[in-house]
Amino acid sequence: MRRKIPSTLALAAFESAARHRSFTQAAAELSVTQSAVCRQVAALESFVGVKLFRRTKRGVLLTEAGAAYSRSVRTRLDEVERDTLALMARGGAGGALELGVVPTFATRWLMPRLARFQAAHPGITVHLSARSRPFLFDDTGLDATIHAGASTWPGTESRLLMAEQLVAVASPTLAGARRAFTPAAVARLPLLQAGTRPYAWRQWFEVHKLHVDNDLVGPRMELFSMLTEAALQGLGAALLPRLLVEDELRSGRLLAATGGDVPSGLAYHLIYPEHKAHDPVLAAFREWITAEAGPQPGALPS
Repeated sequence: MRRKIPSTLALAAFESAARHRSFTQAAAELSVTQSAVCRQVAALESFVGVKLFRRTKRGVLLTEAGAAYSRSVRTRLDEVERDTLALMARGGAGGALELGVVPTFATRWLMPRLARFQAAHPGITVHLSARSRPFLFDDTGLDATIHAGASTWPGTESRLLMAEQLVAVASPTLAGARRAFTPAAVARLPLLQAGTRPYAWRQWFEVHKLHVDNDLVGPRMELFSMLTEAALQGLGAALLPRLLVEDELRSGRLLAATGGDVPSGLAYHLIYPEHKAHDPVLAAFREWITAEAGPQPGALPS
């Protein structure tokens, strides 16, 4: 059955005109005449049976339907361009993995190790996209994602990478921080709060059998990278996954509280659609990252 898809020329003209809010600028970008852009947009409107632009004295404005459609078209054209460039770069050989990642985990843990994967698999290119929350794979071009949280998503399989252990840290320049400072000493410091985990400090103090009145008080930050930098700058104590601050702890730029790490109850998993489980590119990455993460207590052998 023939697909109900408009011409790529019409879609490209529409996307450019929608992005610039101008047929003239779209024509310049595409190296065609303004009338050619107008014809392509008119043909697209005729094809879909919906007005995508409103003509005004000041130019053109997207209709509500046009604005929604332009976002969708832009995403699809970006994907086609990305896949085309990847194919051209590989010359038809090798493969690519589209991987969703939690941003701070990617920059602090994955990136320092990724060169080893590339050395072992030079024909595979790994593309990274920031993904912090669960999503439906069918709505993306992703092959897999690394997620901190539940491992069971509909229609997926997963591989446990590592459990998350939280450590309280502070800069040695912060008043009250010492080479070995206790949970009680942490309680006297300004507490940097994780926006995504508002009760993390309370739970940490409970493990150490402390009741702290101001455990929910302090500057709130959305990303662990922000909390790490704030702690380095001496703005307060931060509660962070140890795997994200290993370098700072080794170098002494951050100090860890005594009393040991505390499990957060979360774990990092590699999650992928069931139908991709035997894809050779994904399988190569899955085995590599599992080995990099190392054996996990209580994990079943693969």
